[in-house]
Amino acid sequence: MPVCVNCKLTGTRSAKMGYKQELKRQYSTPQVFAVAFSIMGLVPSIASTLAFSLPAGPVGMVWGWFTASIFILLVGLAMADLASAMPTAGGLYWWTHYFAGEKYKNPLSFLIGYSNTLGLIGGICSVDYTLALMILSCVSISRDDGWSASRGVIYAVYVGLILLHGICAAFSGRIMPKIQTACIYINVSLVIATVIALPVGKVTRGEVLNPGSYVFQHVDNETGWPTGWAFMLAWLAPIWSIGSFDSCVHMSEEAMHAAKAVPLGIIWSAGSACVLGFLTLSVMAATMDQNVTNTINSKFGQPMAQIYYDALGKDGALGFMIVLCLIQFLIGLSLIVAASRQAWAFSRDGALPFSNFFRYISKRIHYQPVRVIGGLVVISLILGLLCLINNAATNALFSLFVASNYLSWGTPIFCRLVWGQERFYPGEFYTGRLSKPIAWIAVVYLLFGVVLSMFPTGGPNPSPADMNYTVVINGFVWAGCMAYYFLFARHWFAGPRMTVDDNNSSISEIGASNSVVSSGGPTYAKEE
Repeated sequence: MPVCVNCKLTGTRSAKMGYKQELKRQYSTPQVFAVAFSIMGLVPSIASTLAFSLPAGPVGMVWGWFTASIFILLVGLAMADLASAMPTAGGLYWWTHYFAGEKYKNPLSFLIGYSNTLGLIGGICSVDYTLALMILSCVSISRDDGWSASRGVIYAVYVGLILLHGICAAFSGRIMPKIQTACIYINVSLVIATVIALPVGKVTRGEVLNPGSYVFQHVDNETGWPTGWAFMLAWLAPIWSIGSFDSCVHMSEEAMHAAKAVPLGIIWSAGSACVLGFLTLSVMAATMDQNVTNTINSKFGQPMAQIYYDALGKDGALGFMIVLCLIQFLIGLSLIVAASRQAWAFSRDGALPFSNFFRYISKRIHYQPVRVIGGLVVISLILGLLCLINNAATNALFSLFVASNYLSWGTPIFCRLVWGQERFYPGEFYTGRLSKPIAWIAVVYLLFGVVLSMFPTGGPNPSPADMNYTVVINGFVWAGCMAYYFLFARHWFAGPRMTVDDNNSSISEIGASNSVVSSGGPTYAKEE
């Protein structure tokens, strides 16, 4: 059998970081990029988050996306520096432990591991809940009688989707890289089709496209906030949509030549989302009803369905929505794969309850963390019960994804800047002299993003049904995590564990040598 040189080199790097190779390295650089790009699923994600940007009108949709995505790209560059230097599936909490000050490394690493894991679970829930709404909107369009689904029906569809995603994630490991490659072409094709079909359909129906002054200059404010803040709240759409490029990090131990593939996957996915999203939203603004209230309050229960319907009619809208549903399904599949790798890595380091059970890798089922996938399915089904309450409770699934991920992204970058700069050795990708300025901008932006995600989108003095419960949900997650750590986990959690010798010693116990830098945290070999 031919030997993959890049796989061997990457495996050596993992061994220097304290980990033996347990997952199968089979993802090329384009396929690593495809994982993040397919999770973003531009058109379905834009459809899922229109309710955040539409209240600010075309300016909020188009320029809100563009400005926020520039900052998100800078976050991607800061993360790419770390991912190239230290590629591991548990990257965010691993980097936090490595860079943080001595007395902070264990609790911070524990917090970030849980925050990232629960944030990804929130992403699974929100994607599948949105997919349930899309499927039911197709039913509504086809019936053409104003039918809308009850919350019980929505949850039932959600349950079926979660179970199907779990089964597919567990048993499609052998073909998953090919599925991810196909996702690139499907997503780009849908962007092209949407950009062409919407204006053509509008003109064919004898209607005039909205002028450029409307698309790029018209401001609405359907919130109770000042207009400027309504524009800032429109950032929540790209914040949620371009919110999964850390999935490339979680695929590090399955990537060939991870030190190159992972950072490139991060940058390509964030950069393409910026450009293609701006293009798609500009065309949508040119074709939608100039009265945004009509689109927001669509009878189909989905603003994107209304935009397609207005431009293409019933059959065209139904066709596009079916394709959106397919891609949204692939988004959920990619997300549960990435989340399972993060949860598996965290259980490998003994941090999750029943870690010895969940860290098992099934050799019969193509080296997949089947038990972790099953655990994610169960938790997602429980969290999904929130959709039975009201819209505010449902939005908590979206906010859990945003706030938890942003804390998880920002903390290792901050730790590198404050405590660990002298221990940072660049990998094959490095932003050079701009690395520290980019990292500081990323930290400030991510802090702002966490605060932004906690504002009620409708306006000040919200009713209980309109309240944003992000601060409650994430506060409970973060406070509960820290309480669990200081009451129990501090007695046994010592950070990432060394597995190269099949024991449970902490990586921080590996002795320093001429080629290894150690400062009380995980060791990291400087590459010559």
